[in-house]
Amino acid sequence: MKKQFFILFAAAALLSSCLKKSNNDCGFTEQNPVAPATEVNALQGWISANASTAVQHSSGMFYIITSPGTGAVASVCSGVTVKYTGTLLNGSQFDQNTTGFNSVLGQLILGWQKGLPLIKAGGSITLFIPPSLGYGNQDIRNSSGAVIIPANSNLKFTIELTAVQ
Repeated sequence: MKKQFFILFAAAALLSSCLKKSNNDCGFTEQNPVAPATEVNALQGWISANASTAVQHSSGMFYIITSPGTGAVASVCSGVTVKYTGTLLNGSQFDQNTTGFNSVLGQLILGWQKGLPLIKAGGSITLFIPPSLGYGNQDIRNSSGAVIIPANSNLKFTIELTAVQ
């Protein structure tokens, strides 16, 4: 009887440790970046003139929740499906996905990692992201080599979080 209890206990402990590892070890960790004051002030000036209802996040980005959603909340290890439009603050659109883009949240830019958990699946949000939470001081080019996001650009993303896995 003791032997059966020990085997059952060992099996339960092994299964428990495996479950914990697979649920918590995605390879990404929660980051707490804060944009420099110069970036935040520049973005805040644009927001004041153009999008006065935006709220400042502790990271230095700004956001407007259009719809909070009712589903699951994303974490850095969550798979997310989003529809979005990305523009520069001058209105120039650099990217769009209307069919649904899938990724692990931890693989996306820091502004998205901080912004998407503010809503639930089914929700939508507009993010105003300073350069240090976006693509920083590097130009982003399209497949033809043309610069579509200049270095040190403030970004605006309108995002619908369609699913959280």
